[in-house]
Amino acid sequence: RALGAAFADVVVVPEGAGACVVGHDMRDTSPELSSAFADGARSRGVDVTLIGLASTDGLYYASGALDLPGAMFTASHNPAAYNGIKLCRAGAKPVGKDTGLTDISDEVIGGVPGHDGAAGTVEDRDVLAEYGIFLRSLVDVSALRPLRVSVDAGNGMGGFTVPAVLEAGAGLPALPLTIVPLYFELDGTFPNHEANPIEPENLRDLQAKVLETGADLGLAFDGDADRCFVVDERGE
Repeated sequence: RALGAAFADVVVVPEGAGACVVGHDMRDTSPELSSAFADGARSRGVDVTLIGLASTDGLYYASGALDLPGAMFTASHNPAAYNGIKLCRAGAKPVGKDTGLTDISDEVIGGVPGHDGAAGTVEDRDVLAEYGIFLRSLVDVSALRPLRVSVDAGNGMGGFTVPAVLEAGAGLPALPLTIVPLYFELDGTFPNHEANPIEPENLRDLQAKVLETGADLGLAFDGDADRCFVVDERGE
């Protein structure tokens, strides 16, 4: 809650945005933490748009499309016990040590000052279909040939975004892709393997599935689905 208030003080209000957007991944602690952050921002008179479950790039998309600063609750590829926040300015511009992060930290450590104004509002908004449309606009989907694609979501947010973007889960037209899913069930305990495809052992199930199903390629996402590793048709 203190971080949400400090984010409002340091980033949102000085930018003149008047509002921010908040998303979260599938970790057990993410809904509660993101809700507390939103309450903190609202306590400073800032309106909050909650997009709910999202990949990190989905939150960045919302920040750009809505032209609002944002906060994404995720620990990315880290183990289940962890959580964290990725902050951005409007347009998904980064918040680093020299661009606000140190000031936010200092305010939280020093104690967030009181605020006498009215609380901001909160609204829920589903941006998943818009996000899928935007991603598809980046490539010429009419040029796609039929492909069999095995995807290992690692029980992370890829299991939420892949059906929406590469399939018809968000109501978009079907693409000539046959998706072979692995571990699409959202589960922040990561029961099958850590959602960290940089470690070779976390790619083994995908490599085997590519060979087993004769897939043209395989995709492995990390926990917040903002990184993707590619396996070729030989499982390499």
